[in-house]
Amino acid sequence: QVQLVESGGGLVQAGDSLRLSCAASGRTFSIYDMGWFRQAPGKEREFVGRITWSDGSTYYTYSVKGRFTISRDTAKSTVYLQTNSLKPEDTAVYYCAARLQQYGTYDYWGQGTQVTVSS
Repeated sequence: QVQLVESGGGLVQAGDSLRLSCAASGRTFSIYDMGWFRQAPGKEREFVGRITWSDGSTYYTYSVKGRFTISRDTAKSTVYLQTNSLKPEDTAVYYCAARLQQYGTYDYWGQGTQVTVSS
C-alpha cells in the first residue's frame, strides 16, 4: 500500500505561482511513477503530468507545458508540482497519484488540494 498526502494549495491571483507537494509513505520503493491530475468544477478529471520515480523523467500535458514543473525528492519520498503563471482556468482540485507499473493504472490517490486562481 502507498499513502499520499497533498498540500500547498490556496487562493492566488492570475500570474502568481504555487508549489504543491505530495508526500508518499508506505511501499514507496514499489512506485514506478507519480502523476498529477486536476478536476475543475463540473469537469472530468484531467491529467497534468507525471514523473518517473527512478530517473526523474517527466511528461506534461500540452496546456501546462512550460508553466508547470514536476520534481521529486526521493529522500523525502515527496513529489512537487511547481505551478507558474497561473491562469483562472487552472482553478481545480489537484490530486497526486501513484502507480506501481509503467502501463498500469494509478491505484493510489491523495485527498486533493484546492487551487483557486482569481482574475
